[in-house]
Amino acid sequence: MQNVSVRCEPRRLVSTTHRRWIAGAAIVATAFALRLVFASLSVTLPEVAAGTGLPAVGTSVLTTLPVLCLGLFAPLAPPLAERFGTERTLLGAMLILAACTVLRAFGPVYLLFGGSALSGCVIAIGNVLLPGLVKRDFPDRIGLLTGLYVMAISGGAALAAGATVPIERAAGAGWRFALAIWALPVLPAIALWISQLRVTARSRKRTGPLGALWGSLLAWKVTLFMGLQSALAFSVFGWLAVILRARGVEATTAGLVLSVLILTQLATCLTVPAIAVRQRDQRVMAAALTVAGAGGLMGLLYAPLAQVWLWALVQGAGQGGLIALALTLIVLRAEDPSVAARLSGMAQAVGYIIAALAPLTIGLLRALTGGFDATGWLVALIGAGLLWSGLGAGRARFVVCRGIITSPNP
Repeated sequence: MQNVSVRCEPRRLVSTTHRRWIAGAAIVATAFALRLVFASLSVTLPEVAAGTGLPAVGTSVLTTLPVLCLGLFAPLAPPLAERFGTERTLLGAMLILAACTVLRAFGPVYLLFGGSALSGCVIAIGNVLLPGLVKRDFPDRIGLLTGLYVMAISGGAALAAGATVPIERAAGAGWRFALAIWALPVLPAIALWISQLRVTARSRKRTGPLGALWGSLLAWKVTLFMGLQSALAFSVFGWLAVILRARGVEATTAGLVLSVLILTQLATCLTVPAIAVRQRDQRVMAAALTVAGAGGLMGLLYAPLAQVWLWALVQGAGQGGLIALALTLIVLRAEDPSVAARLSGMAQAVGYIIAALAPLTIGLLRALTGGFDATGWLVALIGAGLLWSGLGAGRARFVVCRGIITSPNP
């Protein structure tokens, strides 16, 4: 196998406590903004479809397109960061995200699709760069920072899921206003990255091609674990509220169930990384979280509606842990920030393409069968793949860019 030399970006620790606080706050604020467009759309999807005349296939494409863009554009993040600097790249991504959040709401149908797709493109940049940024600037606080930013991702999604419909009804301005309002939480991230431009120099270090990882079986297991947990997550984000409404749950209650589910993720989002970094390996944790995440979604699909809140708690705890563990594994399986950025790019490029197929498949199954009963087979398949990849990715080894897997130092 051909060896590929990799020049690692030197660690640039933020020099003062004050600047470390700003850097950490920028990471968390960015993470908070990364799922707002997904959760706010999912709970208003019936209103959006009615208002725009979209057929069932059109709504499936609308929920799938931004997730697909997460995968297709993830490989661009490391080269952009090398050319413009990580901070400038993230600032540009947040500016575009705020603009697209407004444009997709106030415009014709093509802007709804185009704004959603472009949002997915810039969210992909944030998804890829944050793990490497944690590895670079907070090597002594990997568990804490990973937990905080994953918790922020879930917190933003929970807020959007729970508040979008009440905002729509309280304002009386319709679904367009309710979608556009979620540009506001992006503004703090923009302000924080602007402040970071004054204290950090941009990096132009080359880190080697993404393809250097493709010979590593461990890298592929990390990638598959990332992709399948994302498939489960975006199935929940995109379709759970619709599924519950189809089962007879009122619209506001369906949004609240999704919000509670996502809020439950906060506990495991914060605790799983801290526990994972202290374990010799993460295989048992991966298996337990898979059972909770996939099993909880099965309960929401088929259990009596009287148990919906219980299964929302189970699924939320499992899903939050899966998201946190997937991102933690990217950092733990990488020897340095450069490899972490490349592994993050691979895991999210391939992983989100896998993830995009799940909500699309749910929509197509609904169109073909007229309901959601067949969705359980898809959830079972995702669960089986998660279990296999998690047991492999949880092994205590490193991925290097030459595709060689080595054991970490004790």
